[in-house]
Amino acid sequence: MLNVSRTRLGEVDGTWKGCCFWTDPRIPGNGSLHSGGVERWSRKRSSYSSLNCANFSFILWTCSPGLSGCQRQLLRAGVVSPLAQRILPTRDFAAVKAKKKSTKEEAEKETKKEKRVIDDIDRHKPFGKSAWVPVDDVYVSRFYPRTTHSAADAINLLKTFQGLDFTPLDQPVFIDLKLDMKLEKKKKVDLFVSTVHLPHPFRTEMNKVLVFTEDDHQAKVAQENGAVIVGGVELIQPILDDEISADFYVAVPDIVSKLVPLKNKLRKKFPKSKRQSVSTNIPKMLELFKSGHEYTVEDDCYVRTQIAKLNMSSEQIFDNLQTVLVDVCSHRPAHMGPFIKRAIITSQTSEAIWFQSQDVLPQPTEEAEER
Repeated sequence: MLNVSRTRLGEVDGTWKGCCFWTDPRIPGNGSLHSGGVERWSRKRSSYSSLNCANFSFILWTCSPGLSGCQRQLLRAGVVSPLAQRILPTRDFAAVKAKKKSTKEEAEKETKKEKRVIDDIDRHKPFGKSAWVPVDDVYVSRFYPRTTHSAADAINLLKTFQGLDFTPLDQPVFIDLKLDMKLEKKKKVDLFVSTVHLPHPFRTEMNKVLVFTEDDHQAKVAQENGAVIVGGVELIQPILDDEISADFYVAVPDIVSKLVPLKNKLRKKFPKSKRQSVSTNIPKMLELFKSGHEYTVEDDCYVRTQIAKLNMSSEQIFDNLQTVLVDVCSHRPAHMGPFIKRAIITSQTSEAIWFQSQDVLPQPTEEAEER
C-alpha cells in the first residue's frame, strides 16, 4: 500500500482541506477503492482536484487562494494537465438581507419617556418660581417670582437707591420695553421710529432742524419759527459732502420727490409723512422737532430710550413715562391686546426695576369698550 505524506501533497498545492483515497493495482481486486489513510486540513475555501499517478489515483479537496469555485485538475506523474489551466466561471451569492424590525419594537423605542411630575405641596421651601410670597425681606431671589411694582413705586425706588448709593442726582432715567409685534394672519408690526413732545423736556439745548422748501414765503416762516437751515435742491450736494448736518430734516410735500438722492445718506432721518416730518404746517413741525424726543424699535421688538433725569420730580418723570408709553401703543390696534409685554425702568447706577405698564396707560372709557 502506498503512503501519501502531507509534505508530498504540500508540494502540489500549498493549502488543504479534505481527505484522500486511492486505488492500488498491485492489490488483488484491481480497481477497487481502498482507504489507505485519511488526513484532514481545514481552510477557508475549498476546490476539488483529482490526481492520477502511475500506480495510484486519489481524490483531494484543497483550499487554494488563487482558485475560485470548484475546479477539476488531472495530475499525472507530477505534471499538471492542460485542463488545470482552465478557469471555470465563479458563482456569486447575494448577501443575506437584514431582518426588518417589527413595528411593535419600533413603536416601543419611539415612545418618549414621560416627564416625572414633582409634587411640591409638602416641600419646606419653594420649588422654582412659585406664587408664594417671601416672609422675610432677605431671601434667595431665584426661588421666588420676580416682584413687579407700580410705576409710581418704581420711580420712588430709584430715588431711594440714589440716596443709599450716594450717586449723582442728575443721572439719566431709562426705560426698556419689550413689544408684542404680532398682528392677525401671521403679520407683524413694521419697525418704526417716532418723535414725541415730552411735557417736561430734560435737555436744555434745542435740536437743529433743517427745512426743505422752494417757496420764499414758507422759507420766511421757517426762519421765524427757529429753523437752523432753510433751502431747496441746492442743499443736496453739501449734505452728501458732510458740509451741512442737522438733528432732524423736514420738508414740504412738493419737494420730497426731488430729495431721492439723499435717501441712502439720511436713511431713517429722511423726511416721511409717517414720522410727521412732511407737512405744509411748518410751524407745527418745527415745534415738535426742536424740542421733540426721538426713539426707535431695536432688535425687532425692543424700545430703549431715556425719558427723564433723576433730579426731576416724581410727577414729571411719571408724565414723561406716560407720554412715551401712549405713543408706543398707538402703533398697534387696541383690540389686539396689550402691546407691551415687559417694562423695565432704571437709572444709570441703579438696578433694573420691573413695573406694570398697564397702570400708566389711560383706561378706555365705557363708550370705547362698547364700540
